[in-house]
Amino acid sequence: GGVTSGILNALVAEDLPGPGTVFLEVAWKFVKAVGVDEEITGRVEVKEVRPDKPICKIETSVRNGQGELCLTGTATVFTVPLQGA
Repeated sequence: GGVTSGILNALVAEDLPGPGTVFLEVAWKFVKAVGVDEEITGRVEVKEVRPDKPICKIETSVRNGQGELCLTGTATVFTVPLQGA
């Protein structure tokens, strides 16, 4: 589970929403095991942004090289406010 969810940590911290982002809450379901050296792809989609605070709700998933779902769920993240926003 740690390797599978690790790709989501990297996506959120580096790309979407970006550097400085912190997970506040996660609800992940591991639906298929991922083997050592298996290729996986993570997906993160912003579903909701709070207007009063830099907090987003995101939908997450991880698929293996055959396109099979391995992890699915949601997360709430705190993001660094954008300059000028």
